[in-house]
Amino acid sequence: MPRGQKNTLRAREKCQQTCGQIQGHQGAQITATQKKKVSFSSPLILGATIPKKSAGRSGSVLKKPQRALSTTTSVDVYHKKSYKGANSKIEKKQSFSQGLSSTVRSRTDPLTIKTNMLVQFLMEMYKMKKPIMKADMLKIVQKRHENHFPEILKKASFNMEVVFGVDLKKVDSTKDSYVLVSKMDLPNNGTVTRGRGFPKTGLLLNLLGVIFMKGNCATEEKIWEFLNKMRIYDGKKHFIFGEPRKLITQDLVKLKYLEYRQVPNSNPARYEFLWGPRAHAETSKMKVLEFWAKINQTVPSAFHFWYEEALRDEEERVQAAATFNDGSSAMGRKCSKVKASSSSHA
Repeated sequence: MPRGQKNTLRAREKCQQTCGQIQGHQGAQITATQKKKVSFSSPLILGATIPKKSAGRSGSVLKKPQRALSTTTSVDVYHKKSYKGANSKIEKKQSFSQGLSSTVRSRTDPLTIKTNMLVQFLMEMYKMKKPIMKADMLKIVQKRHENHFPEILKKASFNMEVVFGVDLKKVDSTKDSYVLVSKMDLPNNGTVTRGRGFPKTGLLLNLLGVIFMKGNCATEEKIWEFLNKMRIYDGKKHFIFGEPRKLITQDLVKLKYLEYRQVPNSNPARYEFLWGPRAHAETSKMKVLEFWAKINQTVPSAFHFWYEEALRDEEERVQAAATFNDGSSAMGRKCSKVKASSSSHA
């Protein structure tokens, strides 16, 4: 059997082994608020949700999220501290059963299953640094679902972006070949450390978003509160992101994507996170806001307060770049004059 077919077969077997594990993490990022309708597009999203304080801080109500995919599943989730009386108990039971049935349907939906399998195949190709061919993806989808391939590919691409922080891009239209490109330049193809783990770019973008929306500085308690809502816990290895404490307080800090420091004058000592210099260099507040908006299936301007700050940040970046270019040009002209003067004297 040719090597390419072996790789495809190996990836397909890996899909079948881990598909169930991935489905078990369905909707992990969704934060239920009282009588709020929560939408998610797939069982793989592990990202940010619109903060409750955003409307209050901006003085305006957030726009209603727009559905990016026609197969979006909606679940009504009720979060109440206490239930009094028979009517409340019935309401709780009905709400839970409706949400559960919707979740079960989404897990067993053939297109969702194929999407999960395609995501696993893409990740295997990404880790092995193999080219991604449309013909191989069609083998994963199988012939009876071939007509739905564009829809499945769109959902899989969305999952790859919001969970792992990588974009699926076509590199050769004649051969229908694709490549996965990380949104940030993390080492080892996004896995941070050597090995065949999953890319950590998506988690990093989420953390940068939390820090940005907490006033560009987030306490460690707020970071873990956010991570817990994603079912990522301190001291518990995550099947995608590994050991989270080491990742966020050591690995990403050492790489200068995050800054981890003691809160001034705190006793006992408390810690906080800020953007590191490499985060400032490789991304921007607007790009992080666009990432959060995509997860929530809305637009960056829906986060009104932070959108205005991101616009100011973009303007400052443009001005800084212009100043740097002017300085470089002036320095270049000065060097040219010195060289010309030296040549004439010679």
